[in-house]
Amino acid sequence: MQAPDHGAERVLVFAPIGRDGRATAELLQRGSIDAKLCADLAELVRGLEAGAAAAFIAEEGLFGADTDALFAWAGAQPPWSDLPFVILTSHQELPAVTAWRRRLVAALRTVALLERPVQAITLTSAIQAALRARRRQYEVRALLQARERAAVDLEAQIIARTRELETANGELRTQIEERARVEESLRQAQKIEAIGQLTGGIAHDFNNLLMVILGGLDMVDRQTDPARRKRLMEGMRQAAQRGAGLTKQLLAFSRRQELKPEPVDLRRQIGGMQELLDRSLRGDVHVRFEFADDVWPVAVDPGELELVMLNLAVNARDAMPNGGTIVVRARNAPGNGTPGDDLVRLSVTDTGTGMSREIQARVFEPFFTTKDIGKGSGLGLAQVHGFAEQSGGSIEIDSAIGRGTTITLVLPRSSQAPGPDEHHLVDLNIARPGPGKTGSILLVEDDDEVAALVGEMLDQLGYEVTRAASATAALGALANGRAIDILFSDVMMPGGMNGVELAREAHARRPTLPILLTSGFAQAAARAAAEEGVKILPKPYRIEELAAALQQATSPVDDRDGENSPAH
Repeated sequence: MQAPDHGAERVLVFAPIGRDGRATAELLQRGSIDAKLCADLAELVRGLEAGAAAAFIAEEGLFGADTDALFAWAGAQPPWSDLPFVILTSHQELPAVTAWRRRLVAALRTVALLERPVQAITLTSAIQAALRARRRQYEVRALLQARERAAVDLEAQIIARTRELETANGELRTQIEERARVEESLRQAQKIEAIGQLTGGIAHDFNNLLMVILGGLDMVDRQTDPARRKRLMEGMRQAAQRGAGLTKQLLAFSRRQELKPEPVDLRRQIGGMQELLDRSLRGDVHVRFEFADDVWPVAVDPGELELVMLNLAVNARDAMPNGGTIVVRARNAPGNGTPGDDLVRLSVTDTGTGMSREIQARVFEPFFTTKDIGKGSGLGLAQVHGFAEQSGGSIEIDSAIGRGTTITLVLPRSSQAPGPDEHHLVDLNIARPGPGKTGSILLVEDDDEVAALVGEMLDQLGYEVTRAASATAALGALANGRAIDILFSDVMMPGGMNGVELAREAHARRPTLPILLTSGFAQAAARAAAEEGVKILPKPYRIEELAAALQQATSPVDDRDGENSPAH
């Protein structure tokens, strides 16, 4: 029912009786109003359907006529439309006529009644008012149409955006699924790596136990000294007991040694490491001790404490590529008077490059290292952290880029006085071989039972044996002028440096020093050892195999084909 543009301002005139119709049309046209004269009611309805702005009707033209079509059109107008009707009435005031007018007004909705006689200006004003009302309706129609177009456009945009979101969601789901697959692959890789570490550790430990048992059985037959035979038998018995205990720890990530805490005088224990530290570090790195005179004793494993200090000193050295000073401090930290609250703070401070907050957050994680490949295993600080916790203390770190690093061990005070004995990782007073001895050998082995057995083997072969419990301790023993004829080291050891790394450091200090490595998990280190030109003697081995491997390691002939190498 929308009016076409050609009838937007047109006024339909329907006054079929007399001259009212023609006169009205002419009057409106003189006033520049488009007026169309309708001959009958049907033409009026067709005009309304074609489009009109208003309608002028003389009521007598509707008397007795069929107005259903007119009333139907008026009732079917769209929501925006309410066509103005101007009705010219007569003087008849009969009740029937009055009632008929009420029905007419109700049916046509917007009606203005003009009673005869009507002046020209009144009629023109009424028509103009009707036209203005119609123009407002056209404006409403335009607004509704614009809103509908906007709604259509918005719906189209919503549909397009919805499609884009569906596409983006599909891509996001694909990315999430891909990330889940990658994470699952990573978890599987980590599991495999953990299983590999577990397998290697177990194989290493069991080979150490078999080394003690098989080697001990071999040595028992060669011994006539009852005391030595008893020591060998005791070692084999302890190895068997350890094997039984090891089967209960198959879910452990790596071997864990039980700490043996005892009262330790830090000034004496760590102060006695001065020479060892000096020889384990570079010439441009200096160590200074600052211990309080009244520092309390602490309850720790002395050997593990020295290993921790070596680890911290080596890390501090590596953090100072241009040299510097390492300061080791110890001071009391009294508690609140409750027994067991007193602590001792033992710190190692360097003047090195320092660490960012991100590195500090991960520095104690096992296998995490910022050193180049082959320069560290990532276990040193993890071992330090484990030592502090197992000793009933804690560890703190204070570092910043360019400001150096301070690592502090907070250890519990011992309520007992330290004993007179001192337990160090290595005896630096290495004696030269006595009469009849083949040479001096530095044995690097962290397992006490394996070290005792191998020491017996080496003594039987005529070597003067000095044992170091870690790679860093061994480097301290390799001071200039020390009589070391061959270095014999296990590959897998705690302390942040393995046997292959020890061989690399030892060759850097003594290029001509013969080196032999041994391992219960030889395949894992075979390639790295080969790159260093070092042979690996697999565990367990017999004394004849040890003798052949030592002979090959000390032989001036470069056996490149490996024809005389020990069994793999």
